Amino acid sequence: MSALILDHLAVSGETRDAARAHIEEALGFPMQTGGEHEKFATHNHLMGLEDGLYLEAISIDPNVPNPDRARWFNLDNFSGTPRLTNWICAVPDMAAALERWEDVGTAVSLERGELCWQMAVPRSGILPFDGFFPPLIQWHGALHPNQMLGSSGVSLKQLTVAHPQADALSATLGTISGAPIRFETAQNAALFAEFVTPHGPRTLT
Repeated sequence: MSALILDHLAVSGETRDAARAHIEEALGFPMQTGGEHEKFATHNHLMGLEDGLYLEAISIDPNVPNPDRARWFNLDNFSGTPRLTNWICAVPDMAAALERWEDVGTAVSLERGELCWQMAVPRSGILPFDGFFPPLIQWHGALHPNQMLGSSGVSLKQLTVAHPQADALSATLGTISGAPIRFETAQNAALFAEFVTPHGPRTLT
């Protein structure tokens, strides 16, 4: 059985700078420049967290042509104010994970600089449970983005996944390690992340 480990959280925005500003305002700490993802025509900024986690501010890259497939994180359909849209979980064996969760897409191989990884992406770009199923990632090699980012002193206290089918989502996923995660049954699906920061407790939505 493929174990899930919380890897990072992603805030989507209509622009990368808007997503970055949303995180920086919420947590009171600056992000670092990330890079581009050519296969999906997106780009990001990053912030290192404690305990091996990190935050990602991501958007469509307007400076490159549209890809020949749907973008990940359902960014083709994103609009409105920046918000926490995805919680990405790492798996030790992508092939085994795709056998267990057959409807989460196919493995796409990516690289950026020294980073090399696979991400499970549906052809539609939309993950199960209205996109609140976590994108699955497997890192290859010893390097992880958190190791490349400066320490912010910010740590994730708890992630809340609110969804009308929260119990079913939790049962489908099974045990998740890496950080405390709470599933809450709610009419409107949303993600809420509580942090401990040098400035006191902060919340990112």
